[in-house]
Amino acid sequence: MSNEHPSPTPEHFLTLIRQQQRGRLKIYLGFAAGVGKTYEMLQEGQRLKRRGVDVVIGLVETHGRTETAAQISDLEQVSRRRFEYHGVVLAEMDIDAILARHPAVALVDELAHTNAPGSRNSKRFQDIEELLSAGINVISTLNIQHLESLYDLVEKATAVKVKERVPDYIIGMADQLVNVDLSAEDLRERLLAGKVYPAERIDRALENFFTQDNLTRLREFAMEEVAHRLDRRRHHTEEVPTQSTSTRIMICLSSRGPNVERLLRKGARMADRLSAPWYAVYIQTPREDLTRIEAAVQRQISNTLELVQQLGGTPMTFKGSDVVATIVAFAREYGITHIVLGRSRLPWYRRWFGRSVLDRMLWELPNIDVLVTGTE
Repeated sequence: MSNEHPSPTPEHFLTLIRQQQRGRLKIYLGFAAGVGKTYEMLQEGQRLKRRGVDVVIGLVETHGRTETAAQISDLEQVSRRRFEYHGVVLAEMDIDAILARHPAVALVDELAHTNAPGSRNSKRFQDIEELLSAGINVISTLNIQHLESLYDLVEKATAVKVKERVPDYIIGMADQLVNVDLSAEDLRERLLAGKVYPAERIDRALENFFTQDNLTRLREFAMEEVAHRLDRRRHHTEEVPTQSTSTRIMICLSSRGPNVERLLRKGARMADRLSAPWYAVYIQTPREDLTRIEAAVQRQISNTLELVQQLGGTPMTFKGSDVVATIVAFAREYGITHIVLGRSRLPWYRRWFGRSVLDRMLWELPNIDVLVTGTE
């Protein structure tokens, strides 16, 4: 008698074994320097050591804070690897030494850090992924403003462009996420007392990044993120699973769209909040054939599709001479329920020459919600 459901393959079982052997990740999340993330991480390392757990410090940055440095105490530290770059010696985490030592738990500070040139991985979160794959449990720290999908919101709220960012899937990987909270007033008092930065940096910090408004907004971002992650985990672990969603989101891309990075971040956060899969679809028209567009545009398209993957989406490219018809065909084939696109920069008088892309989409897809995002 035939079986309608084929038996699981050996490769599937191997995947399950690897998942079981994978290390666990715990992240102490804060909203600014000085709230106590590294301090809490080191305290947990001390508690684990007292319980007989094999713990090492893969890398810790005390930034001269005596209270934090005191928590290192007798914890074993793996020596850093040194790189010479333009005559300057830089010290980074020695991932090979940690892998060879293979502790039960590695404490790795500053998850969003960019490694020195010459390192095997360009970013520290990639080092952490290697440790997890090797079965080493990792405890790390992160400030909320380093999340990729929050880049535009953080810039709008604080007027600061955050250079070091991590893909959102990293925080989604965390088995435990701890919000290290402190009121904005208390953090500013710590700063004034010299517990965060040296004296020569205090006034500038208070006037720029560490303003009351900035800290309050960043604190809100951190609390919202943790609440969302905990709520999602609760739904996934309920004994009676909640009804699965059929929501699917499509983000429409073009080679010359205005501020495509902002469009992707907005769409990605929307998909994350709806627990929905999302697709970023680039429609390549005949005039945008790779043999006919300049190299700069090709690089932009490549970078855009790479960002899609970092944000947890599925990048897809479709060819079609009629953009709307191609979007409609994709939406119907993939069961799309929401479409996100950027506001067009075409002048208003172009409407005299026919319906816009948006008008045609709304007409062709009456049962799909269409969100037009701002680009400024």
